[in-house]
Amino acid sequence: ESHFRASEEHELEAVGKKAWDNPVYNGSPSTSLKIRAIYNPKSILENPYENFEEVGDPLPYQEKQSKAVDGKTSPLLKCCFYIFRGIRGLWGTTLTENTAENRELYVKTTLRELLVYIVFLVDICLLTYGMTSSNAYYYTKVMSELFLQTSTDGRVSFQSISSMADFWVYAQGPLLDNLYWTKWYNNESLAAHSTQSYIYYENVLLGVPRMRQLKVKNNSCVVHDDFKEEISGCYDVYSEDKEERVSFGLINGTAWRYHSEEELGGSSHWGRLTSYSGGGYYIDLKLTREESAEALQVLKEKLWLDRGTRVVFIDFSVYNANINLFCVLRLVVEFPATGGAIPSWQIRTVKLIRYVSTWDFFIVACEIVFCVFIFYYVVEEILELRIHKLQYFTSIWNILDVVVILLSIVAIGFHIFRTIEVNRLLGELLKHPNTYADFEFLAFWQTQYNNMNAVNLFFAWIKIFKYISFNKTMTQLSSTLARCAKDILGFAIMFFIVFFAYAQLGYLLFGTQVENFSTFVKCM
Repeated sequence: ESHFRASEEHELEAVGKKAWDNPVYNGSPSTSLKIRAIYNPKSILENPYENFEEVGDPLPYQEKQSKAVDGKTSPLLKCCFYIFRGIRGLWGTTLTENTAENRELYVKTTLRELLVYIVFLVDICLLTYGMTSSNAYYYTKVMSELFLQTSTDGRVSFQSISSMADFWVYAQGPLLDNLYWTKWYNNESLAAHSTQSYIYYENVLLGVPRMRQLKVKNNSCVVHDDFKEEISGCYDVYSEDKEERVSFGLINGTAWRYHSEEELGGSSHWGRLTSYSGGGYYIDLKLTREESAEALQVLKEKLWLDRGTRVVFIDFSVYNANINLFCVLRLVVEFPATGGAIPSWQIRTVKLIRYVSTWDFFIVACEIVFCVFIFYYVVEEILELRIHKLQYFTSIWNILDVVVILLSIVAIGFHIFRTIEVNRLLGELLKHPNTYADFEFLAFWQTQYNNMNAVNLFFAWIKIFKYISFNKTMTQLSSTLARCAKDILGFAIMFFIVFFAYAQLGYLLFGTQVENFSTFVKCM
């Protein structure tokens, strides 16, 4: 190395400063300089530029420039800049930071993300489990046993209804007995100055029950010519286009005039046989058993149910203040075109009034934290999407992030809507206690809301694997799943082809004899 330095100094003295100062100098560089340029005593594996430093501008210029910047920048702007930089650092993730060549930064960023996400996961778990109660199952069980299995004096229960005659026996007997509890077992009045019903002495009947039927038009199907003389009418299976909408019977009163789904504020219902609209002919029962029994007797005598009737709904709601739960019941009796009757039911136990106990107010705090987290993650995904553009959607974890955020936003929106709507319904019910309390719509969407939160919580737990992917075992597992994904998809296609073929075969062979094969859905 000293030999090359001596040669370099000798060459510089021989050539002078012309080669460095004069741009038109055409002198050829010496051989020793060429060798000096390509020679490097460092090992090949070492970085030849390791000790190089960026010179930059001369020091006096740097000082002048910094003074100029300091002079132009106000303290307020400086403060805003540092605040913005600090806030921006909150959203530092492996996708927003350059961690490709820095393993330590990658692990540090991933662990920070994992810690924040664990707090979010604990919060969403508290919210989801805070909406459920072990009492809900027992509440549903008690109500189902009372209204579905109980029979009075050996008469039919709801589950044993098999004809229109059985329906009237049940409606005028066990149904009224179970709906109107106004006295203790020793015949003392439950409420001194009220006729309010308290089922099992604990569950208040909200408003009055509603009974609604749907009918089809006469001559809605075609009778063969050979039977036209013997058969006077033909009533097809139910469909909305064949639905009867003409007044009949006594004509006056809601029970004899058709009301559309919009007028009733109802919704469609999927029964055992088909889907039914939310309209029809309805009657609201009374506050007392005697008045309700009298109204049902009039309907029976005037043939409110006839050959055209295809379904009857009995809707009512009860509330238990001890456990703060609503139980919304719908008893359905379908009258198929074959004759007979098919009973079914729908019982939804939901928590519609959220903020009552101390635990409920703790859940309020969790809800506020949840909203803050969702805002945090929305900003995070926007930043990542801005950096990576459409490549962002090539990762399954990013898609999972978007799904969790969207489900959470929908849940927040429905929660606000549900709270407002429940307050409105309860306000109307207090003003008009003798009207029907329609909690069916809210109970349905509350059930869907709970189901959506369950799915969201499942995805949130799955997302944990994203943050432990730097673990060797998890990397091997994810790599194995990725490699066999195509084979699994191919096998799934083959499996479902055979599966649907078998279901179709079973339906065609045994559909008329075996209940489990009576519909294509049951065959699957």
